[in-house]
Amino acid sequence: MELNADFTKRALVHAEKIEWVASPMVGVDRRMLDRIGDEVARATSIVRYAPGSSFSAHTHTGGEEFIVLDGVFQDEHGDYPAGTYVRNPPTTAHTPSAANGCIIFVKLWQFDLADRNQFRKNMAEELGPEVDGQRIAVLHADQRETVTYRTLAPETEITLREMGGIELLLLAGDLVEMGDQLSKGSWLRLPSGDVLNVKAGPNGAKLWIKTGHLSFAKAPEV
Repeated sequence: MELNADFTKRALVHAEKIEWVASPMVGVDRRMLDRIGDEVARATSIVRYAPGSSFSAHTHTGGEEFIVLDGVFQDEHGDYPAGTYVRNPPTTAHTPSAANGCIIFVKLWQFDLADRNQFRKNMAEELGPEVDGQRIAVLHADQRETVTYRTLAPETEITLREMGGIELLLLAGDLVEMGDQLSKGSWLRLPSGDVLNVKAGPNGAKLWIKTGHLSFAKAPEV
């Protein structure tokens, strides 16, 4: 399966407007944003766990990165409430579940296969001071990519010029980008060389941004 698989093109998905699709596990549904592959895939998705649902124990051969958007994600290592950012690099394993249900934004098979840096962070606790209407938390940075969480005050405008592509998930609030209105759940991916220019609406915005990573985008090494 290929979905938004051409990384030289701009892609925009208003995730909350598309249907949930059942996964192979009962009670676990997803909204696919980009994908190369079938069940083993380089994939970016929003995944919903029904209350009491779980996923089989598995090892992340290509790594897993996720944000808990709503509810509490759980595994044998602990509970992960909304606002938690997690990186589970290649070779890590767990058995995910959600006793009361949850929704996560997850990226699979997008790690350097030699990466072993596993961690979790409360995104809000990582925020720096406000500068020109923006607060920034650097969640992860290496030679391949930089991952940030940002809050924008009402009407704040930011511009990013990054080689290697830009990806954005709007977590709360509203943004305007290139004449498009983005709302909660909107996902945007820009190819290398494009410039991101967004302006927050009257209620401000909270967003997750990753840059630099599309230079390394490829199908899973199965």
